[in-house]
Amino acid sequence: MKIGELADATGTPVVTVRFYEVEGLLPIPARTSSNYRIYGGEHVERLAFIRHCRSLDMTLEEIRLLLELKDAPQADCGAVNALLDAHIDHVAERIQELKSLEKELKALRSQCEDIQSGKDCGILSTLSGSARKPSTKHAHSHKHVHGAHPKTPRNTRK
Repeated sequence: MKIGELADATGTPVVTVRFYEVEGLLPIPARTSSNYRIYGGEHVERLAFIRHCRSLDMTLEEIRLLLELKDAPQADCGAVNALLDAHIDHVAERIQELKSLEKELKALRSQCEDIQSGKDCGILSTLSGSARKPSTKHAHSHKHVHGAHPKTPRNTRK
């Protein structure tokens, strides 16, 4: 199948398919004599795997490691378990950050219970005052994106 057919079969934009190829997550397909990429069932399966991992909020680096382990079926799954444990820890951390954010937003919302003019709006006033102060409160580190998870084992294939 051509790239558009692969994209349709997996619900993936063509540009994303090409991105995954450049990132080395999808193997480079064979080409026809007219230079069209030709994809097979293995591409559909691998792309579906990648998309499912992304739906679980896994980073490309995490997916890359999982694919390496998937491609080495003789290896034990200890590294997979460790990666998933680290990802679970990250998700729990993000949940706590989101709960904190929810609490702050609810407190902000309570600043303006009645409809009034914009100049008298407690929410806008509080946001304006906070915007003038340097804040690191919401400078989330997102350790998840940079280098995946610190506890994630690298090159642990046996």
